[in-house]
Amino acid sequence: MSSFEVIGGKKLHGSIEPQGAKNEALQVISAVLLTSEEVLIKNIPNILDVNLLIELLQEMGVKVNRIDTHTCKFKADNINVDYISSKAFREKGSKLRGSLMLAGPMLSRFKKAFIPKPGGDKIGRRGVDTHIIGFQKLGADFFYNKETFCLEFTTTGLKGTDMMLDEPSVTGTANVVMAAVLAKGKTEIYNAACEPYIQQLCRMLNRMGAKISGVGSNLLLVEGVESLAGTDHTMLPDMIEIGSFIGLAAMTQSEITIKNAGIKHLGVIPEKFAKLGIKMDFEQDDIHIQQQDHYEINTFMDGGILTIYDNPWPGFTPDLLSIILVTAIQAKGSLLVHQKMFESRLFFTDKLIDMGAQIILCDPHRATVIGLDRKYKLRGITMTSPDIRAGQALLIAALSAEGTSIIQNIEQIDRGYQNIDTRLNALGASIRRI
Repeated sequence: MSSFEVIGGKKLHGSIEPQGAKNEALQVISAVLLTSEEVLIKNIPNILDVNLLIELLQEMGVKVNRIDTHTCKFKADNINVDYISSKAFREKGSKLRGSLMLAGPMLSRFKKAFIPKPGGDKIGRRGVDTHIIGFQKLGADFFYNKETFCLEFTTTGLKGTDMMLDEPSVTGTANVVMAAVLAKGKTEIYNAACEPYIQQLCRMLNRMGAKISGVGSNLLLVEGVESLAGTDHTMLPDMIEIGSFIGLAAMTQSEITIKNAGIKHLGVIPEKFAKLGIKMDFEQDDIHIQQQDHYEINTFMDGGILTIYDNPWPGFTPDLLSIILVTAIQAKGSLLVHQKMFESRLFFTDKLIDMGAQIILCDPHRATVIGLDRKYKLRGITMTSPDIRAGQALLIAALSAEGTSIIQNIEQIDRGYQNIDTRLNALGASIRRI
C-alpha cells in the first residue's frame, strides 16, 4: 500500500478548484445504461471509485470515449446483460459500493439486475434495504444467492406505484428513480432524498426525455416513458472537497481561494464552518478563506456548547463531519460532533488524540472536541486512513502538525480526492507519495 509522507507546519497560499462531485458521478454515469444513445458527461473526477465504475461499464459493453481526463462520451447500445451475473462482475463490483447504482438502470431497461456484496468504506452498517424494497414495490422479484453473496432481481416489466422510502437514502432514491423512469405508469416517491446530487440526476434524466417533477423536494413524481435519448451533462463541484479546503485553510493558518465553488449548491456548509469562527468572503462563485491566527467556536444563545450533527439535505452532510471535527482541534472553545448515521465513522479520533488533540469519544456516534487555540501544536505520527473522509481529515491534521507524519493506506484518500498531493503541493504543502 502507498503512503503519504507529510511535513507539517507550512502555511498554504493560492487558488484551488474543486473536482467534480464524486457522489453525483456514481449516479449519473450509471444512468448512461438507460439509453442506447450517446451521453456526454463533463467535469468527471479522476478518482479510483469513478474510474472503477467506468471500467465496469466498459466490461458490460458500454462504448467509452474519453475525450480528456474529465470528459467522457458513453454509448450503451450493445450491452452484454449476462456479464452482470458473472464472477468477474462480482469480484470487481464488490470493490466499489457505487456498483449498486447499476441495478436501477439495468432492471429498468434490461429487466435483470445483480448487486454484489457492497464494498467501499468501513464506517458501520450500510444496508441496501431501501433499494430492495423500492425495486420490489415496482414489481421486481428478489432473490439472495447465498453461494455468490449476490442480490438478484428480475422482472417481466416494472409498473409505477406509490411508495414511501424507509429512509431518505441518496443512493436508494437515485436507484428507485432510475428504475421508475421506464416503468409503465406513474410512481410517487415520498421521503425521497433531495440532495443536489439527486437534483442533478433528475434534471439529466428529464433532458433525456424522462418526466420527473418535484425535483428538489422530498416528493418525487415519475411518469414512466417508453425510452430515453442521449444528452450532455456537467457535474457540480464536489461540496465535500470544498468543505475540506475550508477546514484545511483554518487549521494551517492559510489564505486560500476556492475557485468556481458552486456556492448556490452548498446549502448550510459555509454556515457550519462559519460557526467555528472561520471567516470567508464570497466573490461571485469563489470562496476566499482569510488567514486567521485564531478562530473561535460559537456557542448556543444560552451559552451551551455548540453541537454540529448530520441530517438529510438540506441538513448538514455526514461526509463533512470528520472535517468539522478535525478543524475544531485548533479553535478556541468546545464542540460536540454527533454522527447519527454511521456508528464507526468517529473511531479515527484515536489517531488525532495520539497527535495531541483533546477529544473525548463519548460513544460510537458522539465526540467532544476541546479546542487547543494554538497553545499546543499537533505532533506528527504514523497512522492509517480507515475511510475516504477520515483519510482527508488525517491529512489536514498532518499538514497542521509539527514534524513529519506518515499516512498509510492512502488508496482510501485516492478513492475520493483526485491528485490531492499534487494540488496541495502547488499551494505550498509538503506531501510526498511513498
